Amino acid sequence: MEVPAELAAGEESSALPAAAALPSESQPTPAKPVQITVVTAQELKTIKGDVSATLVRVEYNGAILGDSSKTDVLPGGTANYNFMTSFECNPDGPNSLADVAQKPVLLTVIEVLQKEKKQKEKTVPLGQAVVDLLPLLQGQCSFKVSAPLYAVPPSPLESLHPEAKGGLEVTVCTEEPLLSAAQLSNGNLLSVTLEAAYSVPEAFLPSGPPHNYMVCLQVPAAGEKEFPLLFKNGILKLAGEKEPFPRPKKWSLANIMAPGALNIPDSFIVGGPYEDEDGELNKREDREFRIQAESMKRIVWDMEKRCYLDPAAVVTLQKRITQCQYWPVEVCRMTVAPASKGKTSEADKGDEDKQIFFHGVAYINMEPLLCPGVKQIRGAFRVFTYQDNKVFEKTKCQHSVFQDLRTQLHLTKEGPWTPGISTSLSKAFPSKTQKEDKEKITKDKDSNRRMSSVPKIRLSDASLEAENITNLSLEEQPYVEAGTFLMMEIKLDKALVPRRLREDLTRRVEQMIPPRPPLPPRTDGAKKAVEDYHNRVTSIAVSILSECRELFGKQLPDGGPTDPQTLEEQKRQLNFELNKSGKYFAFKEQLKYAVVKIVREKYQKTTAFETQEEFQAFLSELYVYLMDQMHVALNQLLFEEAAPPVPVLRMTEEQLWLFAREAEVNKDYELASVYHQKRLDQDQRNIQHWLDYGAFRLLLEETTKAQDCFRQALSLDPHHIQSLLLCGVVAVMLQHYAEAEIFFESACCLEPSSIVAWTLSGLFYELQNNNIQAEMAFREAKKLLKAQLAKEGEGGKKQISATSVRSPSPGPGGSAERVPEAVEPALAFAALKEGATAPASAPKAGESSAKQVHPNGQSSTSRDGQPAAPSPVSGLSRLPCTIFMKTVEFLMKFNAIQFVHMALAHELLSFQGGPSCAYYLALARTCLLKEDFSKCQECLREAVRIDPVNPNVWAQKGHLCYLKRDFGEAKECYERTISFVEDAADVHFVYLRLGSIYLEEKEFGRAKETYLLACKNSASCLTWLGVGIACYRLEEMVDAEDALTEANTLNNTNAEVWGYLALICLQGGRQREAEQCYKYTLKLGLRNDSLLREIHAAQQRFGFGNPAF
Repeated sequence: MEVPAELAAGEESSALPAAAALPSESQPTPAKPVQITVVTAQELKTIKGDVSATLVRVEYNGAILGDSSKTDVLPGGTANYNFMTSFECNPDGPNSLADVAQKPVLLTVIEVLQKEKKQKEKTVPLGQAVVDLLPLLQGQCSFKVSAPLYAVPPSPLESLHPEAKGGLEVTVCTEEPLLSAAQLSNGNLLSVTLEAAYSVPEAFLPSGPPHNYMVCLQVPAAGEKEFPLLFKNGILKLAGEKEPFPRPKKWSLANIMAPGALNIPDSFIVGGPYEDEDGELNKREDREFRIQAESMKRIVWDMEKRCYLDPAAVVTLQKRITQCQYWPVEVCRMTVAPASKGKTSEADKGDEDKQIFFHGVAYINMEPLLCPGVKQIRGAFRVFTYQDNKVFEKTKCQHSVFQDLRTQLHLTKEGPWTPGISTSLSKAFPSKTQKEDKEKITKDKDSNRRMSSVPKIRLSDASLEAENITNLSLEEQPYVEAGTFLMMEIKLDKALVPRRLREDLTRRVEQMIPPRPPLPPRTDGAKKAVEDYHNRVTSIAVSILSECRELFGKQLPDGGPTDPQTLEEQKRQLNFELNKSGKYFAFKEQLKYAVVKIVREKYQKTTAFETQEEFQAFLSELYVYLMDQMHVALNQLLFEEAAPPVPVLRMTEEQLWLFAREAEVNKDYELASVYHQKRLDQDQRNIQHWLDYGAFRLLLEETTKAQDCFRQALSLDPHHIQSLLLCGVVAVMLQHYAEAEIFFESACCLEPSSIVAWTLSGLFYELQNNNIQAEMAFREAKKLLKAQLAKEGEGGKKQISATSVRSPSPGPGGSAERVPEAVEPALAFAALKEGATAPASAPKAGESSAKQVHPNGQSSTSRDGQPAAPSPVSGLSRLPCTIFMKTVEFLMKFNAIQFVHMALAHELLSFQGGPSCAYYLALARTCLLKEDFSKCQECLREAVRIDPVNPNVWAQKGHLCYLKRDFGEAKECYERTISFVEDAADVHFVYLRLGSIYLEEKEFGRAKETYLLACKNSASCLTWLGVGIACYRLEEMVDAEDALTEANTLNNTNAEVWGYLALICLQGGRQREAEQCYKYTLKLGLRNDSLLREIHAAQQRFGFGNPAF
């Protein structure tokens, strides 16, 4: 059989334009040759035992590149071709980068039969192989493969193993890379795999006229263009066994004679648990339906299509997902007319008579691809009847993709488009073939009732006679009734949003703990208290004996007993001398401390007795015990050793600042005040300490105390801009307007280049209805901002638009669009206050976003009152670009909520295209301060819509869900936050809360990793406590004790730390230390009831640890 040259020109190659994946919008580049060399063929005898001579044909993209010369097959089944050919890869030509991505090189080994007399040589196709050119798009210039050679039926395979096949050794090379460095680093590769459609309508029958089952979705490209990915020729399978896993993915080629060559090398559909899928029907209650549907009637494609995305297309893809998270995937069944035996016109007419029935659509949620590190979406997606209005409402797509593919699908040459069921009545113009089909459907009406009302697309010549078709009923939706769903996978070569590359965490916790001087062993406890009592009694006894020797040494008998009268006289004289010298009271005081320790350590008595009877009973018991122990002690003459000196641990200013912020977030304002005061005790001349303490007092709405702090800072440096501005802000809050004006004027005079100072002055004058002064201040601030942005843009490259810095009221000579400043800002501020006013009481939680915590403990503000540049881990993608957002950033650091609302009101009026993400984020923080969760949620929803890759937005959303006790949603938000390459501003509290959620859900390994990241970022008692708890639950006792010891070093007043140390000492059999830790656990007032019960259970189990035993 002669191999036809047209076998490469299959229908699939004409279904899409040559560059239908994603064409590049960049400048035209010259064509680059791709050289293909077929070296050898191996194991040809396994395909056909008597093969003697062969040649190889190389095809690409529907064109034959050439045939090799006839080559003899060696006895071992090897044929050496060494055949070289090439094609040119041209971004603007037929062989584009898109073709390289999705079309392989097709190699056909052809057997050359021995010719008979006066006859031409006959050739028969022996086998086919494919070579994937994807490595050329991954930066390689050359590669070598051994492509499996699959037999072409009807080759004599009866005596062969079913998997027996030969192979072709092929090399592919280019002189230079197909992709530039920029394309390689910023481009991407999108692959879409369509597996199958399950639970299809009952009307899908293998009998009757042939049908083509098709699925299509559009991929956005650079610019406004969108290109379709069309999957054709789905195979309808009846009920039977499920599709196996893993199974190979297939090429979308129509010119393959060897079925095995359709398999894409090293690419498989692997499946997985339903719960791990990203689509729908992945809940536990859907499991039974999924299992049943996968073994029932279904349509199978198992086909993969790829698209190369140039850098511009990657940006467009991300923008499209941000604008609309749902993408439509259209499904249909097209009637295939039988091949006509008449003239060409009749064949064309048959093409025109094709119809599309069962027009459906599935909606794929593409938003997960915007999560850091996510490269793949795979799952089941329900299919609904296609309706233009509903599709547009959900996906913003205005028309069906099949409308754009009319020419490629040969549906029609002329005539109107009648998509889906967008109208109440759909008319079609049937040809003779369709009339026959209609009569057949009528006969089978009882078995296929849905066929009379299924949605369909009818495209035909408008000149034919019209005939009414049954009205389309919106209530009857075959896909919904059948529960049809598509199994699809969308995969990117690189994530759209990169994920943080974390360093490997140390396995040993002690390696992360800084070296410290060893602490002396603490032996305080019940046993030690008794020992101290013994030592004290012995010491006093020795002193009394010495006193007796001095008084009665000469009177002591040599060996005989002393009469009682003499003893009584000596006792009276000894008491007199001891009282006279004061030694009696000294001995009494020495013994008192030892008795107190026994009461506290042995009897755990630290509070007053409720009744006198209880007190007397305890004294009687204590007296008996002390007398017994005194008799024991008099037989011991031991002396107490001096205790080693205790090293003094001094906290740094940065540590104290971090601890204070943690206490504020945990609503432990008393502890936060202690840490702020400790900072001041270390250095009372540090201005920043006073400003931070004043901000803390503003958080508690203690305005007068905040004023004292800010004025103390100002007294240290009368020219400090931040102090002047904050004194002015507090003066306004206390309605001391004359003082406030002096402070703001001084700040502007001392630092005329401060944008924040001029903006705050404008807000103050506006509050005083002094519109002229307010406008002058805003104009000056805008001028300074414009100059700053021009300087940052290197000579004016980064220009600021007039709309981004304009104030609500114009200057002299303004346009007609001017807004009266005395009216509009007040209205905006009133509206803003209605939804987000200053908190009426002390904040409850969520204050972590109010001030940015830096690893060095300093606020991110400069000396002149302007926000300093954020640190590399600040998580800010860009600086504020308006004077009001710069001011908001400054005010939020010091909890000046009243002025924040005023600035946000102006920001709301200063944008023509709507507020920015920073605006909604700041407003959400103010709402969270007063626990207005509903308003905060609305703001964060808008912020996510505007900037879905901003880590600060997701961190704030996580805090909101955490405070609402929606820990599942909070965990997802926190995990997304820490996955970004940039850190959120308050990443420390993200780690703390995420770690606590992991502990609550018993994911101790992930909790340990999260807390270790927090320790590495900024260690504190709470971070090391989290590490210690996770290690204890993982039974890593050494690491747990190291972590808890470090936590205790940083804060020895945390009762929970002492509680877990008690558990560890119990596990280790260390009785004295267990009692000591348990004592401090109770003394510090442990509030964790479950932990206290666990400690009591462990004490009962081990038989020690509680001095009351």
